[in-house]
Amino acid sequence: MEFPCGKKLSNNASQRTPKVFILLALTLIILGIIPLHYTSKWYNATNLANHESEKSSTYHIEDLEIKIMNDETCDISIGEWIPNPDGPYYTNTTCWAIHEHQNCMKYGRPDTDFLKWRWKPKGCELPIFNPFQFLDMMRNKSLAFVGDSVGRNQMQSLICLLSRAVYPIDDSISPDENFKRWKYVDYNFTLATYWSPFLVKMKEADAGGPTKTGLFNLYLDEADDKWLSQIEEFDYVIFNGGHWFTRCSVYYENNQLVGCRYCGLPNVTDLPSTYGYQKAIRTVLRTINNLENFKGITFVRTFAPSHFEGGEWNKGGNCVRRKPFRSNETSLEGLNLELYTIQVEEFKAAEKEGKKKGKRFRLLDTTQAMLLRPDGHPSRYGHWPNENVVLYNDCVHWCLPGPIDSWSDFLLHMLMFEGRRSHEEKLQFMKQ
Repeated sequence: MEFPCGKKLSNNASQRTPKVFILLALTLIILGIIPLHYTSKWYNATNLANHESEKSSTYHIEDLEIKIMNDETCDISIGEWIPNPDGPYYTNTTCWAIHEHQNCMKYGRPDTDFLKWRWKPKGCELPIFNPFQFLDMMRNKSLAFVGDSVGRNQMQSLICLLSRAVYPIDDSISPDENFKRWKYVDYNFTLATYWSPFLVKMKEADAGGPTKTGLFNLYLDEADDKWLSQIEEFDYVIFNGGHWFTRCSVYYENNQLVGCRYCGLPNVTDLPSTYGYQKAIRTVLRTINNLENFKGITFVRTFAPSHFEGGEWNKGGNCVRRKPFRSNETSLEGLNLELYTIQVEEFKAAEKEGKKKGKRFRLLDTTQAMLLRPDGHPSRYGHWPNENVVLYNDCVHWCLPGPIDSWSDFLLHMLMFEGRRSHEEKLQFMKQ
């Protein structure tokens, strides 16, 4: 065999040539596969197994290999709860982040069947939350929860699920427990919570009020500066709210009194709680759309219904069911339906406007799933018997561990497709 320049190739060299080409070909194939790692059909996290915490004794390699659904259009908000014998994925003894009032096992809840369910969307699968994958995706990023105590409930659930991989350090700027920051040092990932139950500017006018739960002045056209002053630094923000809008409130717009809800003030128009709620949600999303320096993604987490039966929260109502509803056994109605509808309508309007400005909005729709879980609340197991607490039978918040852990399944699923979706939206924005 001769090269074009006329030199002959020795026999040994001739024998080595196929091997050289084979090695080169394999190298090129490997280099071509590596960039596709995150967009392939399977997320192979076997190499992360060595980082598994000792607390994860029931967490197996097959759990770390998560199938990413090809059908991005599958509506994960509609489905049923199906048995999951592998749950729960942490306990109240392995996670320190559980708020006392949601620590149902500590306070003697006798049943555990409510921990053995997972959400199954109609027509597709929703993989169980993978803490290693989530942390890998959140490397060098930040996530903030803004809203009421159910939002804090969600953040604490996430911390507990992540504790299977690693614990964060307290990186709070303020000693106020309502404004916490946690740092996952190995991943440079920051998790924060901003307690803002009305989401807009608020002043407590009377600690007692007509119903002994406070009277609040709400400035419906002004976002709460507690979160607004810091939100631009975050990559992801999850807003929630709703439960506090049934409290006695006085509504202001343009610093003018426009009405109230159960305030009992003379010559003041009584307005429904949905009036204040719609105005507040609209203000929040418009504010985000007008923040020039906010480049992150805004999630609106939909309303999680309470499940008081036999009376209202302060009139003997309780939640004593011990299994999920089937989807044909109940439906969203009344105030729950009104609040959910407002969220969806305002989200769609903000999303449409945001596309003109390069903003990104996502709907984290957990309402239907949580409507079906009357068994997941603390009820009287969030405190000791005869303890003096405001909400004796808690049918608003969620036990930890419990059904609220599924919200991280929803979130991770949405994040899996975020790169592709954000890229497509940026291209559309650039074409405008």
